[in-house]
Amino acid sequence: MSVRTIALPTYEVTVAPGALDRIGEIAGTSNAHRYAVLTDDNVGPLYAARVRDAIGAPDRTTVLTVPAGEAHKTRDTWARLTDELLAAGFGRDSLIVALGGGVVGDVAGFVAATYMRGIPYIQVPTTLLAMVDASIGGKTGVDTPAGKNLVGAFHQPLAVVVDPNVLATLPRAHLRAGFAEVIKHGAIADEAYLERAVAAASDLGALEPGSGAMIDLVSRSIEIKADVVRRDEREGGVRKILNFGHTIGHAVELLSDYSMLHGDASPWACRTRAKSPNGAVSPRPGPRGGSKAPSRRRDSTDDDRHRCRPSESSPRPTAIRKRAAAGWSTRCRRVSGPWPARRTGGRLPSTTSSSNRCWGDVRARRLLE
Repeated sequence: MSVRTIALPTYEVTVAPGALDRIGEIAGTSNAHRYAVLTDDNVGPLYAARVRDAIGAPDRTTVLTVPAGEAHKTRDTWARLTDELLAAGFGRDSLIVALGGGVVGDVAGFVAATYMRGIPYIQVPTTLLAMVDASIGGKTGVDTPAGKNLVGAFHQPLAVVVDPNVLATLPRAHLRAGFAEVIKHGAIADEAYLERAVAAASDLGALEPGSGAMIDLVSRSIEIKADVVRRDEREGGVRKILNFGHTIGHAVELLSDYSMLHGDASPWACRTRAKSPNGAVSPRPGPRGGSKAPSRRRDSTDDDRHRCRPSESSPRPTAIRKRAAAGWSTRCRRVSGPWPARRTGGRLPSTTSSSNRCWGDVRARRLLE
């Protein structure tokens, strides 16, 4: 069995076919007395029993299930899960296992970050997007009506366990969405890897989940993100390069009421920034094929608050890489537009400076990755 290990400062990412059956070995390092497997109603029926058996303590393991989908990544879900843990008598000697895609990983991580003021957790991603992005780096949180991931915490996992075999049950649309992030990692860090990722994405049907080619692709993408996280864990500098496409993409997801996948919205934003000579963005973006994104009805206030309007000095992807390598901000420079001023009483937020911030930066704080 091919096993890849990627080391971060406080934990390791294990990538291997069949790694799901090694969770007990990894969970044992926590010396936990009880275990809570947090999953959703898509993944739970497929893998929850297997993970519970792998932990090896069925009488001390509880499976908690939430509805699948971004619409349920909310404070209500967080409250329900923490209440269930309290009712079941879980203490500080407990371990949470996040079994699912990015939504489950973010919510379970936030539960772990806040329950009893912080308990350990293991990320067990079951989507390609979660394997290469959401499970790496310790970002946890929930969405609010104002935007994605606005309430959360940095809380690094005890370990990340990636089993590419579980991709066999992933719908094709979600596999394609994951490849969007894989390709983006190549675009910002590794040209040779970018070419391999594009070639693989063009023929998804020929790529076996547990094959050496898939393991190579997943592992290299994780290495790229891990390298950035090692240098900037809390996103004070170079880690912002990973937000390429996220700020605008998150706004598009919000406007679609999360009917558009992150892997469709984010690459649209990346492509638009790359093609536009001045960073201009159409107010009515759409996924591949040029169709318009689903949108909700907006009044004039809503329109000002949610329209993506980066300033003309927004960096293009090639500039982003050079600026990040030099340790510069990867954002654009000046604040413009009525929304930030109206929301802050005519003043810039205290955490920003007019010399190095733009409308997109202020919006990014509303759509915190």
